[in-house]
Amino acid sequence: MSKIEARIEELGITLPEASAPVGNYVGAKVVGNMVYLSGNGPLGNADSAFKGKVGSDFSLKEGYAAARSTMINLLGTLKGAIGDLDRVETIVKLLGFVASAPGFYDQPKVINGASELLGQVFGDAGLHARSAVGVSSLPLGACCEVELIVRLKP
Repeated sequence: MSKIEARIEELGITLPEASAPVGNYVGAKVVGNMVYLSGNGPLGNADSAFKGKVGSDFSLKEGYAAARSTMINLLGTLKGAIGDLDRVETIVKLLGFVASAPGFYDQPKVINGASELLGQVFGDAGLHARSAVGVSSLPLGACCEVELIVRLKP
């Protein structure tokens, strides 16, 4: 077991298999030593676990949990694309979208659920540039969506 996968297990996380895209695209594209991960939603979104808007259907705390769940999905996709998560040199950029009720302005606090998990898993290599954006709706009714750019070790 790789060092990173041992850390994930230590955190009590089981990575899912990469989910099939819902359109004409791939979940991850490896270009040289860069990996571009398509937007993912939270675990369980297909069964309505995280459908709705943060600030009306979900609290900030629940939105944070949804963003963390989304990052677990992305880590499963990343593992499927590169095989061994120890190949990650650094997380470069995270882009987070939050389906937000009118008047909800804490999108960065929601996306912290994804960002903080990256720090727990990768340490300093998990530090990244980031944007957190509020939107009126997301595909499949998800309350959040996250995409990721990762640099692999040479």
